[in-house]
Amino acid sequence: MADPIRARKHKLRISLGCHLEYDLPRATPMLALLNVHNSRFADIQILDYLKTSPCVPIQSYNDAFGNWWARLTAPPGAFTIVTNGIYLDSGKKDPVSRAAYQHDVQDLPSDKLGYLFGSRYCDTDLLSDKAWQLFENTPSGWARVQAICDYVHQHVSFGYEYARATRTASETLAEGRGVCRDYTHLAITFCRCMNIPARYCTGYLSDIGEPEPHPPGDFAAWMEVFLAKRWWVFDPRNNIPRSARFLVGRGRDAADVPLIQTFGENTLKSFKVWTEITR
Repeated sequence: MADPIRARKHKLRISLGCHLEYDLPRATPMLALLNVHNSRFADIQILDYLKTSPCVPIQSYNDAFGNWWARLTAPPGAFTIVTNGIYLDSGKKDPVSRAAYQHDVQDLPSDKLGYLFGSRYCDTDLLSDKAWQLFENTPSGWARVQAICDYVHQHVSFGYEYARATRTASETLAEGRGVCRDYTHLAITFCRCMNIPARYCTGYLSDIGEPEPHPPGDFAAWMEVFLAKRWWVFDPRNNIPRSARFLVGRGRDAADVPLIQTFGENTLKSFKVWTEITR
């Protein structure tokens, strides 16, 4: 039998967190989705509590997707939100299973069917014909999802200057540019058009093991697809398995998992994210 204590000793200790500073003209209700998802509960070394300055009361709740939200009202003026935790990670890259098969729609579990529908940013009605034109003759299952990721990765140019909060999957395809959320929305949409359940994920993704120079820290978007009776990670932006990936939230698309939702005028003055090995 494997020794769990010994196994934990051989894991990486990852320091992760974020620092967001706002300027608010008046008291502003906020929702924050910033804590690592409870699926990593067993890996906690130091919990990434959400802290604010000035300190305000925080209420927490779970949404329909199992995400953990913080609810608060920020006072006018300078307001800071910080999380800082340490989690264990195996250092292994995202799992790959090239034999993972695609389910026929009639065989899918009922709770996965919702991830075949169009959503706010995943306009399947506009891209269904294009998806079948591109991917009908690809082998089903893992190979088809990888073909979708390859296509999106090759046909979309990345740039932070291309960020636009309203861009849909069909607009990403037409414009050929975007940020990680746009890559993810387009790949999700193609998967759904091909009858493969796909959901949007956001969280921390480190540059551990990647060639330098590393870009500034940021949150990342990727997708999970349902094949062979389980969910698998695919990352059309990077299009290679990566390590030290920490889920924060899942949903149908980015509309379900905004990291911060403010209900009033605000100015984001400072934004910092980190994911790094620590001792």
